[in-house]
Amino acid sequence: MGKTLFDKVWDAHVIQELDGGRCVLYIDRQYIHEVTSPVAFSGLRERGLRIFRPQQITATPDHNVPTENQHLPLEAGESKDQVDALIANCQEFGVEVFGLGNDHHGVVHIIGPEFGFTQPGMTIVCGDSHTSTHGAFGAVAFGIGTSEVEMVFASQCILQPKPKKMRITVDGGLKPGVTAKDVVLYIISKISASGGTGYFIEFAGEAIRSLSMEGRMTVCNMSIECGARGGMIAPDQTTFDYVKGRERAPQGEAFDQAVEYWKTLFTDADARFDKEYTFRAEDIEPQITYGTNPGMGMGITESIPSGSDPKALKYMGFAEGETLLGIPVDYVFLGSCTNGRIEDFRQFAEAVKGRQKAENIVAWLVPGSKRVEKEIYEEGLDKIFEQAGFQLRQPGCSACLAINADKVPTGKYAVSTSNRNFEGRQGPGARTLLAGPLVAAAAAVTGKVSDPRDVFEINN
Repeated sequence: MGKTLFDKVWDAHVIQELDGGRCVLYIDRQYIHEVTSPVAFSGLRERGLRIFRPQQITATPDHNVPTENQHLPLEAGESKDQVDALIANCQEFGVEVFGLGNDHHGVVHIIGPEFGFTQPGMTIVCGDSHTSTHGAFGAVAFGIGTSEVEMVFASQCILQPKPKKMRITVDGGLKPGVTAKDVVLYIISKISASGGTGYFIEFAGEAIRSLSMEGRMTVCNMSIECGARGGMIAPDQTTFDYVKGRERAPQGEAFDQAVEYWKTLFTDADARFDKEYTFRAEDIEPQITYGTNPGMGMGITESIPSGSDPKALKYMGFAEGETLLGIPVDYVFLGSCTNGRIEDFRQFAEAVKGRQKAENIVAWLVPGSKRVEKEIYEEGLDKIFEQAGFQLRQPGCSACLAINADKVPTGKYAVSTSNRNFEGRQGPGARTLLAGPLVAAAAAVTGKVSDPRDVFEINN
């Protein structure tokens, strides 16, 4: 019997299979940031250990950093303590770190791919649940806990049970105005926020293959929001073209040799999955969430379905049968490891060009890395934003998770391109409506939840 893409990558990294179904799995690349690494470093220090292979670790502060005035020293407090500790720990243990002010600084799941650290066929971990992002390259990538961060530090291996396998196929072509974020929000709304629990998902089908690498990263980033261990997409020419020439990718003949291996990373025709779903791309319209988990989503023109969690609706101030079109919005956030790439800013800029930000909107436009920020200025997108009344901020996780200064106030509504809408996720009492860049842009210029196809005449 043939193997799935997941089987091929996982099995190639198994050092030993243990009783009880756990595997000693070799890890090719570990990413770390300032929030989940300090205890792991302390554990090494207490045990008198060094990092086994520091050259396979990449560090950057991103979660708890300011997105304004990054040229100034950090004020005393938790952010400064965490960032200082990361820099000091990396210097002590010989780990490469891209700190504030570094040209390579940014959100860890954005800088990894853009500098070529992330490659097909790898196993990748980070003390961060959205490590699944890197699965877009045909890698087995997943988040781990702090004790596991320390385990990989010390051994370059981790103990893991092998997940079950799921394939989600999206057939057909996407309609105008539908983004990768809409695709994955649609999928999660159909299988629920727990529908992928215990599985590693392979995304397949014409609609998935049509996505750029940025779009594929958005889809895999959100795979854990349906409870999955991770998500992945088979590498193809789109993948190879993206990786080629990046600073830390194989170069020249080494790249050509790597591609020959990467071309073998696909699911065999006779491989079997434990579970399969198939959706039609033409059924997908721009999406928005109405509740307090990413599975509580719907098409922008639809109404809140009956049977929705009453506690979630009370928190959000919504009711069954209600449409969200026309609901006033207070904040718009473009950014995060889900939608903080240059493609997202191009989409947003193209949409708002020649228009004006609504007076009632506070907008945070936060690039995911210094490279994305540089590209925004090189392409003149900053001028479009400025003319429309938007201010570009500096790289960081920003309003995604409310542990930095960018918090949505209690009771306020935020249309957010981030990945989670749990109670208090973007600030105590904040109400988050997850959406893609075009829905966010429509809200930003109208001041309310709006269908971007109507606002920007996308169907015409």
